[in-house]
Formats: sequence, C-alpha cells, structure tokens
Amino acid sequence: MTKMETIGSGRNLTYALLESVGKAIVVGAYDASPFPTEADLAKQYAVSRSVTREAVKMLTAKGLLVARPRKGTSVQPARAWNLFDPDVLRWMLERKFSLDLLRQFNELRIAIEPMAAVLAAETADAGGLAAIEAGYQRMVAAEAGDDDPLEADIAFHIAVLEASANPFYAQFRDVVATALRTSIRFTNRLKGHTASLPQHRAVLTAIEARDSEAARAAMQGLIEDVMALIAAAEGKG
Repeated sequence: MTKMETIGSGRNLTYALLESVGKAIVVGAYDASPFPTEADLAKQYAVSRSVTREAVKMLTAKGLLVARPRKGTSVQPARAWNLFDPDVLRWMLERKFSLDLLRQFNELRIAIEPMAAVLAAETADAGGLAAIEAGYQRMVAAEAGDDDPLEADIAFHIAVLEASANPFYAQFRDVVATALRTSIRFTNRLKGHTASLPQHRAVLTAIEARDSEAARAAMQGLIEDVMALIAAAEGKG
C-alpha cells in the first residue's frame, strides 16, 4: 500500500484515511497479516497520530476493527461488520461485483419496501405524496434524456420510504440509496433499458389512491422482477 497523496483541496485527512483503510480492510488486504499499529499507519500514510487514532475509532464503530487489551487492534470477521453503515456497504459493493450480495440486498428490500408502500398509502401527507410524484416525474424526464436515470430511480424509492411516516423505515434511506446504485446498474444492464415506468407508476397510483394492498403488490412485484433477473444470472454462472 502506498502513502496517501497530499490533499490540497481542504479534504478532511481523517475521512481520507478512513476511506483508504476501510477499503483495504474490506478487500482483504489484512487477511494474511496483522493490522498495523497506529504508529505504523501514521507513518505509512504520512498523517499525524491524532488523525490515525480518530480514523481507527471510526472503523471500530463500523465494526471493522476491534481493540483488545494486550492484543492490540485487529480486523473483525465480515459477520461483525455493520452492514447498515453506508460506507461499509459501499466498500463491499465496490470491492468486487457479487450476485450473492446483490441478492441478499434485494431480499432485504422485499422485506421493507412493500410495507413502506403500504404505510405511505395509509399515512403519507401532501408533502410525502408530492415527493413520490416528483421522483416519478424525474424518472419520466430521465427516460427522455433530461435527468439521470439512476438518481431519479433512487429518488423515487427514497421518497416512498420517507412517505411511510415511520422513522425506522426512513432510516434505511442511506443504505437503500447506496445499494440501489449497484442494483439498478446491474438490472438495467441485463434488461438493456432503464427501470420500468409502468411499474413505478403503478406504485405511485396505488399510494395516491390510498390503496395499501395495491401499493404493496406493485412494489413487491417490482422487486421480485429484480430478484428474478438475479436468479437467472446466478443460473448462468
């Protein structure tokens, strides 16, 4: 591993170190060797001990590292990592494309998003409905080349989560946004086109009509189509 480049743009050194070391842990750079001491990390990346200490604390909070008396700091097994941390999930998605991880993420989505659509249909206020409509209109614009298809699709799904008026569902915002970036790229590549407007329109229409069962079914069908694509790709592997 090389030293960190000099950062002249005012970028925070702690977060730059967090990014470099976090990625290194997730890709397995320390699988066959002990995790460096804070002094060694500071020397390796040409940063201060205080910067190194803070980055190590942040990585520990994310579940990637553990510090034990007289044993120092070591890398935690992947099962201990905080998968709901957007940084950890992003590093995992970036390290190597994985159909397994993609399938597992969509298994989580199908447990969460249909119910969020139900709640949105039952409780969304005018602002929540407007946000879902705006997300859908962004998708329409993206289809015409006037918006980013990926960001528009993400905006729609995040709006549904937030319109549920349940803070626990809303807390999935960052995780869903991070993982959808990989999931949508994958499904769009397989299908050869962007997300289905009619399917998303069906979710919006059901929520606007306060038809909770139709909203659940429309959102579940949308995600089941993604899971079918993943299953087909796994079958070809």
